[in-house]
Amino acid sequence: MFEPRDAPYPELKKTHTMAHLGRPFTDFKPPAAAPVWAAIEGLGRYHLLVAALELDLFDTLRRIGPSRVEQVNAQVGASLEHLRTLLDSIVVLGLLDQVDGVYDLNDTARRYLVSDGPATMADLIPVAPGPHDNWTRLADTVRNGRPATPIEDDPAAFYVPLVEGTFTTMYRCAMRADLKLRYSALDAPRVLDLGAGGAPWSIAILHGNSTATAVINDLPGVVDVAERKLAEHGVADRAELLPGDFHTVTLEPDGYDIVVLGHVCRTEGAEGARHLIERAFEALRPEGTLILADYFCDDDRKLNPHAVLMGATMMASTVNGNGFTARQFSEWIRAAGFEAIRLIEPIGFQQQFVAIKPRWPTMSTDMGE
Repeated sequence: MFEPRDAPYPELKKTHTMAHLGRPFTDFKPPAAAPVWAAIEGLGRYHLLVAALELDLFDTLRRIGPSRVEQVNAQVGASLEHLRTLLDSIVVLGLLDQVDGVYDLNDTARRYLVSDGPATMADLIPVAPGPHDNWTRLADTVRNGRPATPIEDDPAAFYVPLVEGTFTTMYRCAMRADLKLRYSALDAPRVLDLGAGGAPWSIAILHGNSTATAVINDLPGVVDVAERKLAEHGVADRAELLPGDFHTVTLEPDGYDIVVLGHVCRTEGAEGARHLIERAFEALRPEGTLILADYFCDDDRKLNPHAVLMGATMMASTVNGNGFTARQFSEWIRAAGFEAIRLIEPIGFQQQFVAIKPRWPTMSTDMGE
């Protein structure tokens, strides 16, 4: 009886074929163009989502339910064929569902894209990249080391909508952080929130601890958002507003149990970030806690794309901002005098360094000092 035999070198046959290597001496298999197309399509993908939000498509579908394009257009009042193209594009982005011509919200849209979703990003998306025109002149920014229109030229105009848009995510992160930090168990903690924006961290702490009080700092105009959010959440009676530049505003030394630096250090550059950490150390009581939230790059700046690209956004939008590594931040925190440094991640992409001011000043081991 004939028994089939394996071809010689079967493993080579799986890899050394024209499909993998091309014809010898004449062809080769080129690398995929997918990364290039992904970058090209990135601009369009973003503006498709912005247009869908401007046309109120997600809230419309939440209100009227699964619908054909004609039903959606009866609410939106657009060009029917253009609206169909937009809806189909949002579907292929994975942000809507479509079955047999009927469009509907998917779980992602319900959570992040409707205006009252539990983790809505609807207000954040239009402002998250910074001033849009700066991206069209990015090469000049790289050449000159400064964006054409940095947000520092009119900070309130940029930061007011930004802190409105980031509030929901930051507040959810701050509430979850209590599972690890347990500020709800502290006895009458006093909080200093530098560059607080809408004050999501302070509001979460005030909610979690009925004996807590807070001092809320941000620039004039921006701090008004915090004032409104404090009132909306019913904790304004335990908060004090401190308008001013967080680099220069007068702070009470050794006066606080918690100091929060929430997503502000990356806008200030290395020198500015170190200065804020040093100010936090001086403001804390012994055994007080620093909470420093930001997006931290890995040492090679390639394993956390979100943080690296956030650094590029800082480059495009600010005078000094950039992305920094977790190692850099840990070194700056330790150099300021903190100890017991740890890194937590209450929700995805939202990391915080937590560090303690020592009870006693650190003594030098150099007897000559």
